[in-house]
Amino acid sequence: MAMHPLSDTDIGDIHSQLRELRTEHHDLDLVIAHLIDNPPPDELLIRRLKKRKLLLKDRIFLLEQMLVPDIPA
Repeated sequence: MAMHPLSDTDIGDIHSQLRELRTEHHDLDLVIAHLIDNPPPDELLIRRLKKRKLLLKDRIFLLEQMLVPDIPA
């Protein structure tokens, strides 16, 4: 995958996005655990939150990969 090198501003923006996404991911963990532990759980809401959490995890992974420098083959 050939991409131009990231500028310091790009890297800072990615780190900022990662912090926000990781915080939201962690917050979703807490909300899901609370909903599960306090019956009756809202199964539809829990499924939606878990789906959002997975989407965040995927986005975090993609951003982290953007920070890995290209190594020539």
